[in-house]
Amino acid sequence: MEHFFSLLVRSIFVDNMIFAFFLGMCSYLAVSKNVKTAIGLGVAVTFVLVITVPVDYLLQTKVLSENGIFHQDLTYLAFILFIAVIAGITQLVEMVVEKFSPSLYAALGIFLPLIAVNCAIMGASLFMQQRISMNPATSTQAIGSIWDSISYALGSGIGWMFAIVSLAAIREKMAYTDVPKPLQGLGITFITVGLMAMAFMCFSGLKL
Repeated sequence: MEHFFSLLVRSIFVDNMIFAFFLGMCSYLAVSKNVKTAIGLGVAVTFVLVITVPVDYLLQTKVLSENGIFHQDLTYLAFILFIAVIAGITQLVEMVVEKFSPSLYAALGIFLPLIAVNCAIMGASLFMQQRISMNPATSTQAIGSIWDSISYALGSGIGWMFAIVSLAAIREKMAYTDVPKPLQGLGITFITVGLMAMAFMCFSGLKL
């Protein structure tokens, strides 16, 4: 249980998908103009992560590895299978959002189906694949069970949502500030993201 929470907290603050690895920047910059929309996309990304990473973990350990059901090393199929899982779950999320929240569906626009190619989600699955080989007794980053993969996925999603909602709140405030003309738009946004990433570097010293 201690490792579960350690992995959760670490994936939110230390291994943040945006501020540590800069994954998922496309939708992060495009949909961070409004807090409500940012929350909606953040929840959608978190949901997709919480489903896809454990499913990919089971695929990796029970199907693709040499100790899997086929008793052959099929890890070369991991990339294509991970993409298929992500695309399928994203399609499900898109259908649910369109059904129950048409306004959010309209606000997210093209970026909702583009969750399927959000590199933060694919990155989480590939990082999970890498961390399976680590020893949980010696590494706080290790993923040794389905519960560890759920913890990592949830933390990664919360971290990504925290990052996009924080930037959206700042950008809403900046709309009423006197930003120099050459820096208006993405210019000041890039500077803000850089400062936020530098601030998050303080968490890298945490020993969880």
